[in-house]
Amino acid sequence: MRQVDVCVVGAGPVGGSLACLLAERGIATAVVDRAALPPMEHPDFDGRAYAIAAGSRRVLESAGLWARLPFPAGPIRDIRVSDGKVGRPASRLFLHFDSAEANAEAFGWMVEARSLRMALNARMAELPQLSVHAPADVQVNRTAEGCVVRIAGGETFAARLVIAAEGRQSALREQAGIRVTRLPYGQTGIVCAIAHELPHNGTALEHFLPAGPFAQLPMAPTEGAPHLSAIVWTERDVQARRLVAMDDAGFTREAARRLGDHLGQIRLLGRRWHYPLGALIAHRWIDTRLALVGDAAHGIHPIAGQGLNLGFRDVAALSELLVEAVTLGEDPGNSALLRRYQAARRPDTMLMLAATDGLDRLFSTNNPLIRAARDIGIASVHRMPRLKRMFMQKAMGASPAAM
Repeated sequence: MRQVDVCVVGAGPVGGSLACLLAERGIATAVVDRAALPPMEHPDFDGRAYAIAAGSRRVLESAGLWARLPFPAGPIRDIRVSDGKVGRPASRLFLHFDSAEANAEAFGWMVEARSLRMALNARMAELPQLSVHAPADVQVNRTAEGCVVRIAGGETFAARLVIAAEGRQSALREQAGIRVTRLPYGQTGIVCAIAHELPHNGTALEHFLPAGPFAQLPMAPTEGAPHLSAIVWTERDVQARRLVAMDDAGFTREAARRLGDHLGQIRLLGRRWHYPLGALIAHRWIDTRLALVGDAAHGIHPIAGQGLNLGFRDVAALSELLVEAVTLGEDPGNSALLRRYQAARRPDTMLMLAATDGLDRLFSTNNPLIRAARDIGIASVHRMPRLKRMFMQKAMGASPAAM
């Protein structure tokens, strides 16, 4: 039976990046996914764009993925946070982050989901230490001695560690009996792209409205759209259903009412996607020769754009431990290593979950007293350099220790 050190189940952005990073460091790795990977490169498969924080970019660079992105990434050089109501001017009390104040090139970069998928597919195909099985159903048997991975209708191989990266509905997590806590929000996320008349100058807007945040995120230009942005729009479920059912003209008018006129005339590009929003946290991230990463371990509200970045921080922490173990001739699936991984990642994730949940509850209300208090709070942070710098470091994906 063929032996690998690590088997990653799930070849999405987090699982695929982890598999590439481990194989890049010479660790024998297999990655398995239920879906065929090439169709994910089609523009209609996934319309999202990811806000890749500076710390996450370093992970993608180490995995050999950043240089293989086929489309340019759009830098986020400024972030403007404002509060308001639909169809009315934003509050004059605002918060502005400038990457120059943080001595950084950018807070992050906007990367199309399709672009990252294409880079992953190309990189996985060229790594000699990585075997890819997709589309494939998998059965995993784990014991204290090791793991046996059976590909339906195909190969059976042994692994010393299995990593669950299949997302929020992780079958491996369920098989291990790991409980989760879910927080429903009664909100829907609507995702689309717009072309606009005026340049965005690398500025991202997070505009808080009573139903949820409305974010405009600067994208790199494309042919026919020199000024382009991604929209991540949170609405209450009932209103979201009405918006999704509108024709393009009506939907664009509603988007413009929330965006304001600082980008001039806007037009919708391509399709719209919508997703139910909720938070999730696994009660533990490890089991016998099993580790959870990304959405299999946690999911947060998109209010701060940090969900995928949390997954990349899992990748950074776990890969460092695994590379060290294999280099020293140790067992990468030993329980002490897995406990160290859980101890390293859970506190940071719990803080981010609490912060995003609290922000959504604070800002997704029309109570005038709460609105007044939060406007003052936004303006106060804008005038407090040390606190402002802490927020900027967090936006760039810095760990709590680095802050």
